Amino acid sequence: MTRSSAADPSGLGDLEPGTRQRAQLRVRWADTVWTALCLVLALWAVWSAVGIARGVTAWAHAVVAWVLLAVGLSLRAAAARRRTRLKA
Repeated sequence: MTRSSAADPSGLGDLEPGTRQRAQLRVRWADTVWTALCLVLALWAVWSAVGIARGVTAWAHAVVAWVLLAVGLSLRAAAARRRTRLKA
């Protein structure tokens, strides 16, 4: 079977350095990582708050969880704003 020299019908192209697809891949990967981190921090914060209500968890755990969640969400929002500013 021979490979034709026609363009790729999917339009994705190669993921070579310097291509638009490579930059998009890096951004999508970063979004996935930030989302996973924020999700884990949110679960930890809610779990700690429930633990406080039940009298099981110390206040320090919940405070640290909520502070880290706030920092993570603010950094994620700042990265998104910076990315949209660079596109324009």
